[in-house]
Amino acid sequence: MIYKPFWNSLNKHNVPAWFKDAKFGIYTHWGIYSVPAKGPNGSWYPYHMYQKGTGQYAYHTKTYGRPSGFGYKDFIPMLTGKKFDPDEWARLFKKAGAEFAGPVGMHHDGFAMWDSRITKWNAANMGPKRDIVGCLEKSIRKTGMKFMVAMHHAENWYFFPHWEKSFDTSDPRYTGLYGDLHNTGKPPKKINDWNLQEKPNRKFHDKWLNILKEVTDNYKPDMLWFDFGIRHINDFFRRKYFAYYYNMAEKLKREVIVTYKYHDIPPNSAVNDIELGRLNEIAYHHWLTDTTVDDGQGWGYLKDAKYKEPSTLIHYLADNVSKNGRLLLNIGPNPDGEIPLEAKNILLEIGKWLEINGEAIYGTNPWTEYGEGPAKMLKTGPFCEDKDVKYSAKDLRFTVKDNALYVICLGCPKEKIIITKGLKWVSKDEIKTVRALGSKEKLSWKMGRDCFLIEPPRIKPCEHANVFKIERKCPF
Repeated sequence: MIYKPFWNSLNKHNVPAWFKDAKFGIYTHWGIYSVPAKGPNGSWYPYHMYQKGTGQYAYHTKTYGRPSGFGYKDFIPMLTGKKFDPDEWARLFKKAGAEFAGPVGMHHDGFAMWDSRITKWNAANMGPKRDIVGCLEKSIRKTGMKFMVAMHHAENWYFFPHWEKSFDTSDPRYTGLYGDLHNTGKPPKKINDWNLQEKPNRKFHDKWLNILKEVTDNYKPDMLWFDFGIRHINDFFRRKYFAYYYNMAEKLKREVIVTYKYHDIPPNSAVNDIELGRLNEIAYHHWLTDTTVDDGQGWGYLKDAKYKEPSTLIHYLADNVSKNGRLLLNIGPNPDGEIPLEAKNILLEIGKWLEINGEAIYGTNPWTEYGEGPAKMLKTGPFCEDKDVKYSAKDLRFTVKDNALYVICLGCPKEKIIITKGLKWVSKDEIKTVRALGSKEKLSWKMGRDCFLIEPPRIKPCEHANVFKIERKCPF
């Protein structure tokens, strides 16, 4: 099929089979912002360090001096990457159970993490002096995982204060990093309101498109992830790139996927990503959410990060999958290219759980009910991780695959599991076996008029969440 740059052509693109089955992915925010490593939201440090009154401005002034003397570009030599080992990263992600993985190729700051011919401000030319995207592409593919690249460069136009004459952001020598100068004669009344800035010009749009083509041509990613800035890109250029990417995949006989935030792309042309969010019901479309391994929403390495519990992320994953979603988990390596030990341990714990219970996650579909239990989500949509909701073994999530229905307890039950909704379409005669994944114990179960009861194993098969597989037979 040849895709034309129109949404009625692009929406004929199908969600790849591999993406439907691959429920868990990992990506990395690693860039210049990893050097100061000051949150909240570490990857936005370059935005806030130039704004008086912010915590990052105060920190920057105290630690490095005023931004007029030490600008964001001056961090680049400190991004050494001297301990960066792409094979080690890939092995860790694979061991964690990820089915797709990759880096942020370019964040809002305009620094390319690959060997670029379009911009000299790239990781092969300065900083680590290595093609980070290229190294990870080779290492990740060697493990059998699909390769993704996350692109945020649409936001670069709005990110730096080009109107502040005392900052290097207004120096024409650095427009390759900070973006073309605009609003120089008339600063916006509110810096945080991007709608008050001048709109991106044709030169910016051409560069935005050419950067994407370069990444596509050089690394042929299986997944291209866009941040919210794509809403600021003229629709003509968005359609032009989508057609370019999908046609590249057709030519190579590959299945690819594009993801986007919020409602910035017409339906059916790509997959929606719900940032730091959840859904409270089953969705009848494929979706994913991106969250970060630390508890401070760091989106990059933070020196004082507090990390989520493995149970929290495992429950997050199971909840998403039960509602037709997926989980994309962010890791923030330090300036040397090392992944923090706390993050490694969390990933290994997730991997240990998936090694036992992965059949209830990978390649599954939602059931008629996503689950049941006393804990209720108070919010739904982006930026509502519902951290106050505490799950227990009485909270259940359901998935199905082939002739099996999986009951995921968001905890380790010590008492009978009581299912009141999840098996209402199943009769006693069609149940073949009931067992706990990771356990060899024979379980007793009983189907009543209004509920289904399962006696848990005496020895819990794993930590964090126990899974019960109900295998069915055809009763007729």
